[in-house]
Amino acid sequence: MSDISVRIQGRAGRITLQRPKALNAVTYEMVKAIDAALDDWRNNDEVALIVIDAEGDKAFSAGGDIADLYATGKAGDFSFGQTFWRDEYRMNAKLHEYEKPVVSFLQGFTMGGGMGVGCHGSHRIVGESSQIAMPECGIGLVPDVGGSMILAHAPGHLGAYLGTTGTRMGPADAILVGFADLYIPQGKWPSLIQQLEECGDASILADASDTPPSGQASANQAEIDQHFSASNLPSVVASLEASETEFAGKTLKALLRSSPLSTACTLEMMRQLRTATIREALQMEYRFTFRAMEHGDFIEGIRAAIIDKDRNPQWQHDAHDLPRGAVETMLAPLGDNELTF
Repeated sequence: MSDISVRIQGRAGRITLQRPKALNAVTYEMVKAIDAALDDWRNNDEVALIVIDAEGDKAFSAGGDIADLYATGKAGDFSFGQTFWRDEYRMNAKLHEYEKPVVSFLQGFTMGGGMGVGCHGSHRIVGESSQIAMPECGIGLVPDVGGSMILAHAPGHLGAYLGTTGTRMGPADAILVGFADLYIPQGKWPSLIQQLEECGDASILADASDTPPSGQASANQAEIDQHFSASNLPSVVASLEASETEFAGKTLKALLRSSPLSTACTLEMMRQLRTATIREALQMEYRFTFRAMEHGDFIEGIRAAIIDKDRNPQWQHDAHDLPRGAVETMLAPLGDNELTF
C-alpha cells in the first residue's frame, strides 16, 4: 500500500495519508504527491474542492518524517534537508493560496509537517480527539511549514508561548489561535466527506459544526502576555522565574527543555511576522532550517529525542545568556539560496 492515496471521487479531489503505524508522518514522496495533485486539480473543472484526511485514530499526522533528514545531516550532507524543506514549504504556500476550497479533517495529533498539510486550507475541521502543536523547538528547529505565520497572527502573545513551549492545543484553542475553523464531532465526519464528494460544496460544513469543549489558552492569556511580551529569550526566562504561579513554573520548565537558539529565534520571528504573508513567513523559516543542521541544534535534538532517546540534549547555548548575534546569524538572508516560489 502506498503512503498516500490521491484520487478523484465525485466532485472532490481526495488526498488520504496512509501511514497510520508511523502516525502518518509526512515523507518527501508524500510532499511531492500532494504538490502534483494541487497542480493537476487547479484547472480541472470536475474537481470543485479538495478533501484531505488520514487513516487511523491516533493522528492526522504527527509531523514530518525526520529519519532521512537525520541520517543525511549526520553524514554531513545538508542538501537533502535543504531540498526537502524547500519543496515542502512551496507545497505549504500552494495549499494556503489555493483557488478552490480545501477541507481537512484533523483527528488526534496534528503536529509540525502534518500541520503544514492540514492547517492551511480554507475549512480546517477539528473533533473531540484533536491535539494540534508546533513542538519544533524541542528538536532544534523553529515552528515551520507556515506555522510561524499562524502563531504570529494569534491573539496577544499566545503564538510566542505555543511556539517556544510546544504546548498542545485542543479543539477550542486550535480555533482561537488560528489553526482550525470548525469543531464537528467525529462521528459526523464519514457522512460529511461523502456529501462533499457528492455536492462539491464546502458550505454544508457550517450546519454540522458545534461548540467545542472549553480550552486553556484564553484562561491563561493575561499571564502569557505578561511574560511573553518580553523582547528576547533571557528576558522571558527572567520574567517566568520571577513569578510564583504554578502556570509560570510549568511554562518555564517546558521552555528550558527546548533549544535556546530555536526558542530565541522563534521569539524574534513572532515579532517580525505579525503582519506577514505565508510566503514571507516561509522564507524566514527557510533561513533557519537551511542552516539548522550545520549551525543549529537540529542534529543533537533528533539524537536526544529519536535516536538515543536519552531526552538529554546538549544544546550549544544557555537560555539565560544567549548572544544576540546568534539569532541574527540564523535568520539572516540566504542570498542566492533564499526560498523562492
